[in-house]
Amino acid sequence: MILDAIGTAPRERRDRALLLIGWAGGFRCSELAGLDLADVEEAREGLILHLRRSKTDQTGQGRKIGIPLGRTRHCPVAALTAWREVLATDHGPLFRPVDRHGNIQPDRLRGDAVSTILRDRLTGAGIDPEGYSGHSLRAGLATSAIKAGVPTYKVRAQTGHASDMMLARYVRDAGMFDGNAAGVLL
Repeated sequence: MILDAIGTAPRERRDRALLLIGWAGGFRCSELAGLDLADVEEAREGLILHLRRSKTDQTGQGRKIGIPLGRTRHCPVAALTAWREVLATDHGPLFRPVDRHGNIQPDRLRGDAVSTILRDRLTGAGIDPEGYSGHSLRAGLATSAIKAGVPTYKVRAQTGHASDMMLARYVRDAGMFDGNAAGVLL
């Protein structure tokens, strides 16, 4: 698995947090890169991330996204906590570039860097990155949630999709084999 191949150096902590938060929040790359430390609110059940603006919210009304505590070693809340400890600041961009020496830069990570990070981590785990992009995190959450039986309105509340029709574009073959006509006969 990708996460098992990631260590604990500053860049690796950032990447683990970025991938887990990106997936758990169903974020677009630009939304993920646009988060600030001030947008993170701790709650008993996990974290609340305040998304100030998104592609479908041009008026800037914003919305809140709950990131629950995980029950496995791949908890997005624990990963973000570990990254925030490395940052050692409480203001500015949440996700930032880290140079090859492990120095954290003060500026914001670009949205297109999310795809690069995901592809690099896939390659590092021995997985062909062809066909993956930063949007794969968003599509992966939608697909996994639908396959697990989460109602579409709950998935849309997490991802910010306006309709089931738009959400359906992200769901990658979920349920293709559930109740499959041939599967019942084989």
